[in-house]
Amino acid sequence: MNSEASPPDSLYAAREPIFPRRVKGAFRTLKWWIMGVTLGIYYLTPWIRWDRGPNLPDQAVLVDLAHRRFFFFMVEIWPHEFYFVAGLLIMAGLGLFLFTSALGRVWCGYACPQTVWTDLFILVERWIEGDRNARLRLHRQKWNGEKIRKRLVKWAVWLLIGLATGGAWVFYFTDAPTLARDLVALDAHPVAYLTMAFLTATTFAFGGFAREQICIYACPWPRIQAAMMDADTITIAYREWRGEPRGKLKKGAAAPDAVQGDCIDCMACVNVCPMGIDIRNGQQMACITCGLCIDACNDIMDKIGKPRGLIDYLALTDETAERAGKPPKSVWKHVFRPRTVVYTVLWGGIGIGLIVALFLRTAIDVNITPVRNPLYVTLSDGSIRNTYDMRLRNKHGEARDFHLSVAGDGDLHLSLEGAEALHVSVPANETLTQRVYLTAPAGSAAAQEHRSGLTLWIEDPVSNDRVRQDTIFNGKGN
Repeated sequence: MNSEASPPDSLYAAREPIFPRRVKGAFRTLKWWIMGVTLGIYYLTPWIRWDRGPNLPDQAVLVDLAHRRFFFFMVEIWPHEFYFVAGLLIMAGLGLFLFTSALGRVWCGYACPQTVWTDLFILVERWIEGDRNARLRLHRQKWNGEKIRKRLVKWAVWLLIGLATGGAWVFYFTDAPTLARDLVALDAHPVAYLTMAFLTATTFAFGGFAREQICIYACPWPRIQAAMMDADTITIAYREWRGEPRGKLKKGAAAPDAVQGDCIDCMACVNVCPMGIDIRNGQQMACITCGLCIDACNDIMDKIGKPRGLIDYLALTDETAERAGKPPKSVWKHVFRPRTVVYTVLWGGIGIGLIVALFLRTAIDVNITPVRNPLYVTLSDGSIRNTYDMRLRNKHGEARDFHLSVAGDGDLHLSLEGAEALHVSVPANETLTQRVYLTAPAGSAAAQEHRSGLTLWIEDPVSNDRVRQDTIFNGKGN
């Protein structure tokens, strides 16, 4: 017996690059359209203008970190209104749950940024290096002039795409035309250049080299999706009962033998898969349900005179029914079931709530806080005075005067520090901090009670908007 222990087998293996073959079909066409629309939205949105008046930015979509505001066309979100952003994020999560429960990983297969940019990088790779077989040969051959030239050209185009990606991202955070001029003149803030460099590098690495590794190892969604799916979820599957036993198509034969299944083991579904999997082995974590294997298989079925749909979108319950010779459920019965209905109700409820809150909000935001130390001051004439700190925000695009009044005990007297009149002027899109005093005469109910409620009103005479702020008045008590 050899006393020396043999080294254990490595649990890791070097990545084998995947070179998906070009395919035509309905799902490939759909992916082209989605890629074009999503990339167009991402790259062009910062350049859309939206007139909001002389004192506000005219960029349609802008995350204005300097002034702590978010602009989306006619909507303006202030920091204290972050619940709108939180609501949208919750809706995005519920939407992901809904679509995954109904149709599997359609987000991953069609609209995920990793999928979109990987598709774009593969398109560039195919233009420069050729289709699958040509790229395989180039990958395997030794480095020579042709390989160096093609790789350098491909990498240069990838870097330009990555640079455009990073550039588009920073344009969302400041005025795009101004920043573009500053970037070219090398006058932009260093953070802009660092952000662009980081996003360029990550886009280049993730879309060009990591590709399916990001989906399998870095992204948590493949592991979470199982909780969203069940036997009625429509996803991509192979009709094993129809395709097996598989076998090669014999020379001169127009179709497989009667004892042979419809699958001719042509590997077309494997060769077009961007994840490099064989869908005939069943559902796998790596499958992003992009539908390209369906296009490839349908093309082969057309050529050998067999019905389409050997690989198709279907639910596990449909596969069971088809094996027994029964008709599958309709698509709508799969889509509308208790789980998806609950997700839809929650998603729609949050959306309606956000819309209602958006239309109910006013252009005046006020916060009035009683000063706690001291609770009140007894003046020389015996009257009781309370002090309040008011923060008044003007959300209009021009300066406005706001009038203050008090409702409650008629004996209460309102005054403003440093002002004789009961109105204040707030600049456009600014917040004013103002000290406010309320005084109750000696012997009045408010002065004698320990605590009494009151309401302060802030009115905009131009728009006639009124906002109330309920607070308390602290008296001597008994």
